[in-house]
Amino acid sequence: MTALTTAESAFALLTCEPAPLVFDARPVPGLPDVLLPLTELRVLLRCERFDSDTTDGLWRQLAQHARECGPAWVVGAIGVALPALTHLAAKISRGRARYADDVDSEVLAGFLQALFTADLAAPRLWLRLCWAAWRAGASVVRADEGEELPADPSCGSRLPRMPYGHPDLLLGRAAAAGLITREAAELISATRFGDALIEQLAVERGVTAAALRMRRRRAERVVAAAVVRGDLSGGVRVPVPARS
Repeated sequence: MTALTTAESAFALLTCEPAPLVFDARPVPGLPDVLLPLTELRVLLRCERFDSDTTDGLWRQLAQHARECGPAWVVGAIGVALPALTHLAAKISRGRARYADDVDSEVLAGFLQALFTADLAAPRLWLRLCWAAWRAGASVVRADEGEELPADPSCGSRLPRMPYGHPDLLLGRAAAAGLITREAAELISATRFGDALIEQLAVERGVTAAALRMRRRRAERVVAAAVVRGDLSGGVRVPVPARS
C-alpha cells in the first residue's frame, strides 16, 4: 500500500457508520445548508462546480479543524482531498512507475505541510494546497531521475561479477565495506524492499521526511557507483583493529 491508499483506508474507517465524521456546511455560502458526512462532501465536490469563494470557505474550515480538532480531522481533510491528490500523483508518476510510492508519499506530505502552514485568509486556498502537493511530488522525479539504486546495473566501463544475490546482501556488503552506514543500509532495505514508509521512520527518528529521503538518496548513489565498479561482487573484508 502507498501513502495515499493507506490514507484512503483510514478515511473509510473514519466515515463509516454508525458515527461518520460530518462537516457543517451551513457557514459556507454556496454549500447546502446541512451537516454533510465527509464522504458526501467529497462526492459533492467531485460532481459539482463551485466558485473560488465557496471552495476557499470549505477548505478554510477543513484546515482549521485539522489544526485545532485533532487527528480525526487531519484524516478527514486528507480524505476529502484524496481524489485530487491521487490524480496529481498519477500524472507525476506516469511513465515512471518506480517512483510511484515516493511520489504518493511526497504529494501527501506536501499537502499536509500546506494544510498546517498555509495562510488561510489569503485567496485561492485550495489551489495553493494543490500546488504544494504537486511541487513536493514532482521534486521526487526531478531529484531522483537516474539516481536510484539499479535493480540490474547497466553495462558500463566495467562489467560487475555476478551474481550479486539478494539486495539486502548487496547493502550488507556496502555497509561492511564502510561505503555506507548500517543505518543507511537498513533505511534503503526497509523503504525500498520492505513496507516501511519514509514518513513513519522520519517521525520515529525525529527528522523530516525530506531529510531522511536525502540520506537515502546519497547512500543509493554510493552503492550504485560501487555496483558499476564491481566493488560489491565478491566477499568484503571487514577491517580488524590492530592489537596493542
